[in-house]
Amino acid sequence: MSLLTVILLAPFLGALLSGLLSLAYAHDPKSLPKATVTVISCTAPVVSFAAAVVAFFQVRATGIPLIHSCGAWIQSGSLAIDWGLRLDALSAVMILVITGIGSLIHIYSTAYMHEDAGYGRYFTYLNLFTGSMLILVLADNLGLMFLGWEGVGVCSYLLIGYWFSEAQKAAAASKAFIVNRIGDAGLLLGMFLLFSQTQTLNFETLNHLGSGLPAGLLMAATALLFIGAIGKSGQIPLHVWLPDAMAGPTPVSALIHAATMVTAGVYLVARMNGLFSHAPEVSTAIAVLGTATAIFAATCGMAQTNIKKVLAYSTVSQLGYMFLAVGVGAYSAGVFHLMTHAFFKALLFLAAGAVIHGLHNHEDLKDMGGLKDKLPLTRWVFLIATLAIAGFPPFAGFFSKDAILAGAWAGGQPILTALGLFTGGLTSYYMFRLYYLTFEGPPRNKELAAQAHDAPPAMALPLVILAAGSTVVGFLGIPGNSLFDGWLQPVFHSHAAHDETAGYLIMGAALLAAVIGWLTARNAFAKGGEPVPADADNGWFPTLNQAYNVDAAYDAGIVKPLLNFSRVPLAQGVERGVISGLLDGLPTFYRSMSEALQSFQTGRVRDYGYMMLAGTMAIVLYLMATWYTHTGAV
Repeated sequence: MSLLTVILLAPFLGALLSGLLSLAYAHDPKSLPKATVTVISCTAPVVSFAAAVVAFFQVRATGIPLIHSCGAWIQSGSLAIDWGLRLDALSAVMILVITGIGSLIHIYSTAYMHEDAGYGRYFTYLNLFTGSMLILVLADNLGLMFLGWEGVGVCSYLLIGYWFSEAQKAAAASKAFIVNRIGDAGLLLGMFLLFSQTQTLNFETLNHLGSGLPAGLLMAATALLFIGAIGKSGQIPLHVWLPDAMAGPTPVSALIHAATMVTAGVYLVARMNGLFSHAPEVSTAIAVLGTATAIFAATCGMAQTNIKKVLAYSTVSQLGYMFLAVGVGAYSAGVFHLMTHAFFKALLFLAAGAVIHGLHNHEDLKDMGGLKDKLPLTRWVFLIATLAIAGFPPFAGFFSKDAILAGAWAGGQPILTALGLFTGGLTSYYMFRLYYLTFEGPPRNKELAAQAHDAPPAMALPLVILAAGSTVVGFLGIPGNSLFDGWLQPVFHSHAAHDETAGYLIMGAALLAAVIGWLTARNAFAKGGEPVPADADNGWFPTLNQAYNVDAAYDAGIVKPLLNFSRVPLAQGVERGVISGLLDGLPTFYRSMSEALQSFQTGRVRDYGYMMLAGTMAIVLYLMATWYTHTGAV
């Protein structure tokens, strides 16, 4: 059995075994052997991670991608899609992130979800999600990748709506599923268009063909592929599902928003760089939309009062940063930020989960404050993650954000670079606002604060490991001597130029923006500021708190009109008036015809003889008329 097969199958085997155990004890969930489920479900991603590490060093030693084919999957005419797996430099980074951070989230979940009645079902979904994400990044063709793409979509629906008995959470799951299907339609059309012109869906072949495809075709295909990326990675205008995905358990938020699903769109653009690098108009649109999304979500994050909602809008903003990078051709910088973001954003979500767990499931910032002494470990790891995402040295975000901004400058986009710097300052502000409102100042809910407790060991260990990662992984991308750039060089067909002097100036400007954002938040919230200002009903706060009312606009302009159209015109006009009328009228029509025909069925031989004679005469007359017509006798 190949290493790639082990990496891929372990989570699916864990999902199968956990699912069977859950079914076996469905009649009495309380008697479920949770220890057995824990061992099975946590061993699966750890085995995948161990195999991924071995495969990584094998690729590093040889410089040759690992390729494994499990045979044909779809064969129809000229369409042939194989179960082909490919581990190169890019997919190696992705599987290490997915299995490594995924394993930590599994371990964390054993404590966070221990008292939940659906413990086995939860881990079944979690394993299945991990396996689907591994299919997505290990596939060597768009067809197989789409299977993983849809797999994570289905699993996200199950996990976001895990507590489906609550209407709000079920609605959030449905919203995520439906919005993603809009993007997926674009992805499918892009795949169809590429196949119709190239007769292949293989990544390597398509990337090599990129420079030779007609410009119009390339623009249309890459634009359609990017629509798929917009849906999966929560970019404007399909971002609305991602903040609502907070309805799921907090470890699910960490898994979806940090290391896996939301980064799939960035991975797709990076994987298809041979096409996107030859479609400059689409690439520019990607960079502009990514920047707009980054600013939009950062401003929304400034006014949220739910600890997880702040982090959700932060994820949307950071994904915008990644699209800025791949849009200007700095693919390596975009993937580097994808990796560093996986560490500090997973840490932020899991630390937020520890706060919520310690406060007995309270998520509102109005119930927090003054928790640093009650939750010392959680406080310190949260601060490390905040410093990392804000871009303070020596933490990971400092290096990866600066690489993106330097890439934007080198790519001839000074305006986008300036907007990126501005967004960095906003990020620092809203993240330190979150930190101070949670841990510093006097407690706003003294009763809750008195009962608060820090993370238990199963939750604390992943927090410490992720904090260490958020501190050191940035050094893989030191400017001028980036090990990460060198590792990914064989994958990318286009590379952004670098100006070291400009890079250092941008680094200084980014740090200045982060400091200004921190000081602004510190002055406003360090000594007991409120998450909702006194004039919250006026000014900018309600607009940003409601995310510019985009959801309300969609609801008023799209959702409600469609619902009304389906309920009134279709239900009454088409269904009742046409379809039901037609179905009700058919029996009446046939009954009338039957009654008319009954008059010919007299039972008298003489009548039947007359009918036979009339028929015979009609046939003779028809034949005579035909003969005369053909002979010209008439």
